[in-house]
Amino acid sequence: MFEEVTVLAVDDDTMNLEMLDVMLSELDCRILKATNGQQALDFLEADPQIDVVLLDLEMPIMDGYETIKRIKQSFNLRDIPVIVVTAGTTEVTRTLQLGANDFIAKPYNPEELRLRVMNHVRSKKLADLAKDMNKVLEGEVVKKTAALQKALEMSKEAEFEISLRLGRAAEFRDQETGMHTRRISELSKWLATIHGISSEQCEILRFASPLHDVGKIGISDLILLKPGKLDQEEFETMKQHTTIGGKILADAGQYPVIDAGSIIAWQHHEKWDGSGYPRGLKGEEIHEFARIVSIVDVFDALSSERPYKKAFSLEKTISIMEEGRGAFFDPTLLDLFLNNIGEFVAIRDSLKDVEEDQVNICDIAKLT
Repeated sequence: MFEEVTVLAVDDDTMNLEMLDVMLSELDCRILKATNGQQALDFLEADPQIDVVLLDLEMPIMDGYETIKRIKQSFNLRDIPVIVVTAGTTEVTRTLQLGANDFIAKPYNPEELRLRVMNHVRSKKLADLAKDMNKVLEGEVVKKTAALQKALEMSKEAEFEISLRLGRAAEFRDQETGMHTRRISELSKWLATIHGISSEQCEILRFASPLHDVGKIGISDLILLKPGKLDQEEFETMKQHTTIGGKILADAGQYPVIDAGSIIAWQHHEKWDGSGYPRGLKGEEIHEFARIVSIVDVFDALSSERPYKKAFSLEKTISIMEEGRGAFFDPTLLDLFLNNIGEFVAIRDSLKDVEEDQVNICDIAKLT
């Protein structure tokens, strides 16, 4: 039924060992023989395929009690069944307490001996098979988990890429630059990170923030691309891009990035003092994500060059933003931003715009 069975017989009486050899010969098994406990342990360490141990108790060098103890304390050996071969029954309780799996009293019936040995061998082989199967299954689980993790990461990256490109779609209708959405994404994430927002929420904000101006898709070119200052009616129309963006992305509860994008699109022009639009939200009524995007969006707009303006100096940008503390911006978040301004400048500078007349086919591939 099984492949080769290996039995280790341990007894200081060589005649007893020969008797065991003869009695077990019908099982067609391999018999290893040891005359003391230490020799038995040496056999076990050298041959992990041993299926059962027949163990005498009274032996020199190392007796059976110590041998059982050592076997059952070993991580590699403890699952090997030990059958105590004893001349009496007074030692049974002690040997069972030490971990012996069974006992048989001398003189023993050959058939009983063979049946007990094979019962324990069967259990050992089935346990080994189960462990092998578990290892295989664990390996498959690791592989599948890695594959799922990779798929999840690819899905997240795809979601981010979609957010960036949808954000760019709105910007191409405006006069924003191609890297603006990338900068808003990374600047928002970093401000959220140093503010202590969880890494999971920081990633959602990173993916969602490029959607802040997606509502500009619904604004007429006559207003969106007007070179001069908007009149009051035109400005009221322009303000609708927040509502349009919020509605485009609304009702996406099962998609946290799109849901967050809807909130940001709707609220990123709300102001801390309640004078913003479209709802006149005030203070912490404005979602934390929108308060963060509001700060980094203004920073990028002021400090970056546009077709209609030169980039403001860092000093002027900071001065303008400080004027908005407590009115336009959440003062706590603004202070955190300005106190770490060097880090935000470094992020901005790492994602500089590329001049169109300097772009070649390789650069286009990198940007998309």
